[in-house]
Amino acid sequence: MPSPALSPLARQLGLSIPLLLAPMAGVAGADLAIAIARAGGLGAIAAATLTPSQLREEVARFRGAIDAPLNLNFFAHRDVAPTAAAVARWRAALQPLHARLGLEVPAGVGAGRRPFDEATAALIEALRPAVVSFHFGLPGAALLDRVRATGALVLSSATTVAEARWLAGRGVDAVIAQGSEAGGHRGMFLETDVAAQPGLAALLPAVVQAVDLPVIAAGGIADAQGMRAALASGAAAVQAGTAFLRSPEAATPPFHRRALAEAAARGTCVTNVFTGRPARGLVNALVEELGPMSPDALPFPYAGSSLAALHELDRRQGRGDYSPMWAGEAAGESRPDPAATIARAIAGAD
Repeated sequence: MPSPALSPLARQLGLSIPLLLAPMAGVAGADLAIAIARAGGLGAIAAATLTPSQLREEVARFRGAIDAPLNLNFFAHRDVAPTAAAVARWRAALQPLHARLGLEVPAGVGAGRRPFDEATAALIEALRPAVVSFHFGLPGAALLDRVRATGALVLSSATTVAEARWLAGRGVDAVIAQGSEAGGHRGMFLETDVAAQPGLAALLPAVVQAVDLPVIAAGGIADAQGMRAALASGAAAVQAGTAFLRSPEAATPPFHRRALAEAAARGTCVTNVFTGRPARGLVNALVEELGPMSPDALPFPYAGSSLAALHELDRRQGRGDYSPMWAGEAAGESRPDPAATIARAIAGAD
């Protein structure tokens, strides 16, 4: 089967297959990005959870292995510290589970993840990646101008047509249409109701019609049929992540890999109990206990700090009962093949 025709965006990026790696925090590091780049796609590194030194190391490792474009992804959320009353409600919601497990709910809360700021803009100016992508909207105009001045293409995710139009009005180079099937955090920033966010089959053609920009399809794409359908609906490329979670190059923990192998029976859902923002992942004990959508969860990213004792318990036991295992609706299609093999199969290049 011949590879799909390349869009102007894919050719601009020097890709040989119209595939972008989804930037999956904690899983998609330099090794996975290198594998995707070697297959002809766009590698990505999730930078939002890395320190500046860690990000520099990951970028250096990528560039030491291959001369190819790289996407660095950042969060553009608004950091609003929770009130004391909100913290008390969240602690109260977590207390029964902790008590049953013989654990204490951590006393304090912390953010752990910073939104894109001036220090991060300076890092982009130093690293000069080919692509900078954002989740949860965009940073302020002054920061965005600094990113553009480096020559990087700017991408951001939209979960509705309104969000796509908002991004287009602020000068992004391409919009990632994130269908409800996608794993990980919803990129929502205007629409707060997850039930109002359509699946990719409805969202993609609507966004293609609404904006005069390249549109990248994301959500549930794990095989050549999915890519062909997205390209036929007007996508310039597709973004895939869940398909690679079991590949050897992914930094997916063993408990997460085991759960993915059981994905057909386990299922996925959108939940806010791990971070305070809706995100799609595999159903586990914490989701069943608290959610999936808890009104008591602290705002992103503060909710997660209260789960530290539960995460430590999972670490000691080698389990994923209380830890996030992000995955999209195509979780059952992930397989333990090399990432390049999976990428070429999605592109119909094998």
